[in-house]
Amino acid sequence: MPTLILLRHGQSQWNLEDKFTGWVDVDLTPQGEAEAKKGGELIRQAGLAIDTCFTSVLTRAIRTSWLALHGAGQAFVPEIKDWRLNERHYGGLTGLNKTETAARHGADQVKVWRRSYDKPPPPLPDDSPYDFAKDRRYAGAVLPRTESLKTTLERVQPYWAAAIAPKLSAGETVLVAAHGNSLRAIVKLLFAVPDDAIVGVEIPTGNPLVVELDAALKPTAARYLDEARAQPLPAV
Repeated sequence: MPTLILLRHGQSQWNLEDKFTGWVDVDLTPQGEAEAKKGGELIRQAGLAIDTCFTSVLTRAIRTSWLALHGAGQAFVPEIKDWRLNERHYGGLTGLNKTETAARHGADQVKVWRRSYDKPPPPLPDDSPYDFAKDRRYAGAVLPRTESLKTTLERVQPYWAAAIAPKLSAGETVLVAAHGNSLRAIVKLLFAVPDDAIVGVEIPTGNPLVVELDAALKPTAARYLDEARAQPLPAV
């Protein structure tokens, strides 16, 4: 039966600095590297043989996939990168310190921007240094200026249907090494999590979430490989 492994990238430099990162291409910290390696070791210990790996076009997710595959003893596994697995675009919050932003706009407003399902932050200003329109990774794509989790799901879902689901339908074991919000979008899609409940779903860094699927790609079982760092999962 098909098996899906969801792996959130390890700690990044801007995670450490408490900044809104979104699409900015920051690297892993040494702790993040260790988390990714440990995730791969857990995959190896679980005896999971990966057929295909998907990741975003952001370095912290790509390097997490490399380190995890190496740790799993499966560095040879083919990898497919796509921007539609990127983290949620944080718009005008990109690059700002989270604590300072809460002090300026109020904790309640920042909580709405960060955690609500369908209320995005202010859009990226036209003069922002974080405008990715000229980045060749996104050539030909219509890019967002901000995203909610809802609009993140709207870009992830077609890619899931076109690229990832066919691999699973063929019976493969697939690793998706990506980001907190793109992975939450996949969890919402798979488990049919209600809009008001998905905001409470947390995915820990570097802890592989293994989802066993039936032929219709409906979850039959799900578990984190590191039980000590597990978070509550939607009902199967």
